[in-house]
Amino acid sequence: MSIPERLANLRAKMAEKGIDVYIVPTADFHQSEYVGEYFKARKYITGFSGSAGTAVITKDEARLWTDGRYFIQAAKQLEGTTVELMKMGEPGVPELTAYLEETLKAGETLGFDGRVVSVGEGQEYADIAEKKGAKVAYHDDLIDLIWTDRPELSKAPAFSLGIEYAGESAEDKLKRIREEMSKAGANTHVLTTLDDICWTLNIRGDDIEFFPLVLSYAIITMDGMELYIDESKLNEEMKAQMADLNVILHPYNDIYEDITKLGEDAVVMMDPDKLNYALYNNIPENVKKVEERNPSILMKAIKNPVEIENIRKAQIKDSVAHVRFMKWLKENVGKMKITEMSATEKLDELRAEMGNFIRPSFEPIASYGEHGAIVHYTSSPETDVELKEGNFFLTDTGAGFWEGSTDVTRTYALGEVTQQMKDDFTLVAISNLQLGNAKFLEGCTGMVLDILSRKPFWDRNMNFNHGTGHGVGYLLNIHEGPAGFRWKYRKGETEVLREGMIITDEPGIYIEGSHGVRLENEILCRKGEKNEYGQFMYFEAITLIPMDLDAINPDIMTAEDKMLLNDYHKKVYETISPYLNEEEKEWLEKYTRAI
Repeated sequence: MSIPERLANLRAKMAEKGIDVYIVPTADFHQSEYVGEYFKARKYITGFSGSAGTAVITKDEARLWTDGRYFIQAAKQLEGTTVELMKMGEPGVPELTAYLEETLKAGETLGFDGRVVSVGEGQEYADIAEKKGAKVAYHDDLIDLIWTDRPELSKAPAFSLGIEYAGESAEDKLKRIREEMSKAGANTHVLTTLDDICWTLNIRGDDIEFFPLVLSYAIITMDGMELYIDESKLNEEMKAQMADLNVILHPYNDIYEDITKLGEDAVVMMDPDKLNYALYNNIPENVKKVEERNPSILMKAIKNPVEIENIRKAQIKDSVAHVRFMKWLKENVGKMKITEMSATEKLDELRAEMGNFIRPSFEPIASYGEHGAIVHYTSSPETDVELKEGNFFLTDTGAGFWEGSTDVTRTYALGEVTQQMKDDFTLVAISNLQLGNAKFLEGCTGMVLDILSRKPFWDRNMNFNHGTGHGVGYLLNIHEGPAGFRWKYRKGETEVLREGMIITDEPGIYIEGSHGVRLENEILCRKGEKNEYGQFMYFEAITLIPMDLDAINPDIMTAEDKMLLNDYHKKVYETISPYLNEEEKEWLEKYTRAI
């Protein structure tokens, strides 16, 4: 069925339900960034497959809002669909809420599935409707009524993450959370975000594509926990562990009914950005609510010593695999057929050889030539192209090892590339190294430091249209708050940088129709010297893969830039070479030589 036909079916259901404007976000019932196949309603109704975007459908219009990562991809995928692309943040493009205010008329009804909209978003939509003299309908999933072959919810089994990987017991995590509940004056904490629940209980699963998470809801009290989950996913050992923690198991969807039975003595701590609108509205009106950020958000962002040691091991494994991949790629391109997809498969084969490899940690981005200009391009059988000499091959991929998750981007020069391409690559390398070598006082946020990555671009009247870095979860979400690097305010990424946080450093440059360059390291936030001026902090690069010297133009680098690159490459060789054979060591020595 074509997208226009699907839109026609949706409009028929809207008319049947008395809904004039219908919102379809990219979300599941848990405000997850990436979602399982069952929840890809926005993709179904628009054809756009990117991980971020919101569709709004009216009686005679369909529009899709997405950010700069997806402008090129969305424009291509929306061709012929009658869905209009709204480029967020671009001049003349109204924000989604402004469009709703303009479009919604008095007496009309604004509809959405309240389970896939956060409390904050739902309240914002309700405020707009009230302002316009309109109504809100949040009980109907209209996409479900027309999606006849919708995939089923995942039935994949869950698994435990042992203390040797987690570094802290679920019992101790619950104790810390309850301490925060007490500080907030709450005795009940409602959780719907999958990474928070999985982190708390030291469990993982296979319900979200790439991310090892389990579909679940939870209510934490001062002496127990109600867990809403498909019980068939838990083996007997896991059920016994839950019983030891006084965790009571319930069917997955029963929380919507159970939450209505909270007593008047309950004081509920909830995060309006992490709880869905439908569940929030099921909390009895006479129950006191305390709006606080989920305490586990900051707890899981600050990695404990065991996690850090494991993550270092995971990064070494991935770095060794990448060095072998880079050598294989450069020695074989032009001699054998290598495509975007087959190259990705080769990289994952090399990762698997390192041991304890579970699966990729997110959907791989493997883009050759002009595809590299599409920030979040995903190769497919329809778009897969052969790699040839004369351009760049960009890989932004990650591995889920038992020792942790990785997120790495490298761009490789295949054969000889143009001087402009080398200049672009070198600019990105300078940006990456400047931020990665920051020294700063404790108390800084990523917004303060982002200028270090942007300055080399802004000095040349250039920019890249995405954030510079994000936190990384431990076998959880690959994009993890509450800290990050970006120059514009973004809710949920404004936390002070703290020792133990792991954040990516990934500037890029994208030339539409030609090429793209991105270089991404994971960096560990650490404490440095403390003196009369305060506690100084610094970053340690834990991703140790060469930045392709075949694409470096030293003539546009300062002496400091060269020193930073040489120091980084020295560390790469010293750390990674012990894991290589003699031929590989010799090759690595060439690609980490001082310039």
